[in-house]
Amino acid sequence: MAVEARSTRSSDYETVFILRPDIDGETSEKVIARALGALESTGAKLTKIESWGKRRLAYPIAKHRKGVYVYLRYLGAKGTVAELERNLRMLDTVLRHMTIVLAKDIDATAVTVDPEEVKVRRIDVASDEDDRDESFEAQLGLSDDSRREPPPREPPPVEPRETEETAPAAAPAAEA
Repeated sequence: MAVEARSTRSSDYETVFILRPDIDGETSEKVIARALGALESTGAKLTKIESWGKRRLAYPIAKHRKGVYVYLRYLGAKGTVAELERNLRMLDTVLRHMTIVLAKDIDATAVTVDPEEVKVRRIDVASDEDDRDESFEAQLGLSDDSRREPPPREPPPVEPRETEETAPAAAPAAEA
């Protein structure tokens, strides 16, 4: 029997995961390090990592309205995504994650990686006290602040009506 050489063909994936908004920079680094460790353990090749920062979520997740987004792009073989997502599911600081396949059957040796794009940068998660979301009652219009009367509207300008006195005099009819 012939022994098959390990294939250098892999798939191009991207994973976005959302961290809790109240984590500090050190905790976020640990989560990213664990995700990168899962990729390294499966032999995946990281091609890009980005921190998109704190953003508002489309809908509340675990009573959070904001989250810190992290983007990973990598080349991996079968089982890479399962291992990465298994590691992300075990972390309480990860609210959601999603992976999609960008391309299949790519030669991993032909892909060049810019060292600046795979550099892990510290995520600055500042507490946004002035950026607090309004209460649920205020969103529904039930709080005292939202019951204030709207400012008075100015009536639309009224155009004067034409009367017999203000109407222009009719021109005399021309005789033919």
